[in-house]
Amino acid sequence: MSGESAEESAPKGAARGREGRDAEAVARFVERFASEMTEAGMQRMASRVFAALLADDDASMTSAELALALQISPAAVSGAINYLTQVSMVGREREPGSRRDRYRLHNEIWYTTFAGRDQVLTRWERTLKEGARTLGEHTPAGARIAETAAFFEFLQAELEGLMGRWEEHRKSLDLPTGGPESGA
Repeated sequence: MSGESAEESAPKGAARGREGRDAEAVARFVERFASEMTEAGMQRMASRVFAALLADDDASMTSAELALALQISPAAVSGAINYLTQVSMVGREREPGSRRDRYRLHNEIWYTTFAGRDQVLTRWERTLKEGARTLGEHTPAGARIAETAAFFEFLQAELEGLMGRWEEHRKSLDLPTGGPESGA
């Protein structure tokens, strides 16, 4: 599939899907957004699974539903879900009385994802500062690492303010609040 565009590789489905939507147009959106996330560095199958969940009104699908919607194998779904759960973008849940897992986007997925990066930035900053001291902050490598630590420290401070401003801005948006992803 390496030469195909997102539109050409979009799964084919019924002409009309949920809520009278054009199922093929939805599939093209899923593939296009997944392609953009892949270009930004996310694994290809994880991007496709994430985009499919994002485009689902319930933000929740089973492995079989994902495999059918994306025309991929259950093993590909499993690998993608493992990655997405590891990075806290998707949760796994089981409906009472069912043996099937459902995979659901976390509420406020973007906020949660970026807020979770705060912990990563703190660890990186700490490790980089230690590395700069170890190498000597006045050596070329030590100075480069110290600057990287300073960048992450700056980014973390800015991210904290940005997240607070997002919360305020989100309250002013006129968005539907019925779905599980209303905070996204």
